[in-house]
Amino acid sequence: MAGREAASGMLTPEDVIAFLKAGNARFAEDRRTHLRADKDRRRETAEGGQRPLATVLSCSDSRVPVELLFDQGIGDLFVIRVPGNVCNDDEIGAIEYGVGHLHTTLCLVLGHTKCGAVTAVVEQNHLQGALARLVASIGESADVVRRETPQHQSKDLVEAVARANVRGTMARLIAGSSIVREAVDRGNVKIVGAMYDIETGVVSWMD
Repeated sequence: MAGREAASGMLTPEDVIAFLKAGNARFAEDRRTHLRADKDRRRETAEGGQRPLATVLSCSDSRVPVELLFDQGIGDLFVIRVPGNVCNDDEIGAIEYGVGHLHTTLCLVLGHTKCGAVTAVVEQNHLQGALARLVASIGESADVVRRETPQHQSKDLVEAVARANVRGTMARLIAGSSIVREAVDRGNVKIVGAMYDIETGVVSWMD
């Protein structure tokens, strides 16, 4: 299976999810294949363009190397990285490019454990300037978790908010982009969420 097959319509979103799950299992078990990362792949994508399997919105945390943790190579994933895997206008525009121009059939919102952006919001650290505006939506997710599950404390609260933030990001993407929304309604794109455990290397997929 390769990225070019996704562009030709041969892979369903479920196919892509299965492929990414298999790649993550290899990564977590130290069985990475390191495929599609050599000079031939560079030449292939330089001359033939990119045909990624999926669009991935991920946190920019340096401990979340998206291509590595799914055991993917050059040109296999179209990745947008931003602190807290939030979804504002810039991220929506990038995802629209992945969906509308690169024709990816899967859009994955990937959160992770021990997220610094989520922790800063939950602990109400004094964030200033553009960073405060960037992660404002995480505060909305934190408010929801505190209201619906007040029993969460400290570390558990951070992880609960991180998961809620993934779901909130998915909702904001749908609400903020008619291009993505229409693609989903037509059945051309599926939006899914997942959490990456930075200790175990395992990605847990959300329903």
